[in-house]
Amino acid sequence: MTRPIKCVIVPALTLWACSTATDPNYNPDIPTTWANAVNNQYFPLVPGSVYSYRLQTAGGTETSTPEVEAGTRTVKGVAATVVHDRVFTNGVLSEDTRDYYAQDGAGNVWYLGEDTKEIQNGQVVGTQGSWEWGVSGALPGIIMWSDPAAHLGKEYRQEYLKGQAEDWSKVASTGQSVTVPFGSFTGCVTTEEWNALKPNEPHALKSFCPGLGLALKVDVGSSAREELTNRTTP
Repeated sequence: MTRPIKCVIVPALTLWACSTATDPNYNPDIPTTWANAVNNQYFPLVPGSVYSYRLQTAGGTETSTPEVEAGTRTVKGVAATVVHDRVFTNGVLSEDTRDYYAQDGAGNVWYLGEDTKEIQNGQVVGTQGSWEWGVSGALPGIIMWSDPAAHLGKEYRQEYLKGQAEDWSKVASTGQSVTVPFGSFTGCVTTEEWNALKPNEPHALKSFCPGLGLALKVDVGSSAREELTNRTTP
């Protein structure tokens, strides 16, 4: 997805890592087994797949092109699938991010880290929100359950590095129908997501559809829609 605490620079990730990064109330049940691929029906990550999204904002048109890379990144001993996401504002690169995901033996998809760069005039001007499991006390969280209906209405962390990465989510509804430029889909799951570090920002509703993944994002109280316009697969 993004802090007055004593912080130090971690060169490997180019991020601000904080010495008081742990939360005694957050103790995720870390899996002991991991799958070889991320194939959760609501969050499938097929290497070589490219998604295209479009959002119309007051500042113009924003597009993004997440691509599932063929290679993996080892995070805390786990081979994580890498998604390279580039965001363009009016055709100009404004954000460049790599997200790391892995699926446990029960089919839940975990979020293991994020290396994000804010771009202005072709230069990196910020890396706020970057984190990686195992670095400075950062902990992973759930991005998608194997059975979302079993977690309906329950709040859970997607990530945790105190003051740096504190996104939350809950399953808002299941069995939804969604129509976007790429097509119409049924049986979708909608999650409600928010950033605990930015309490004044609106929550986001994201719809994930079987065999597809994220199809639609809508900010609560807003008419703006970030929609899937295309997907190519190998």
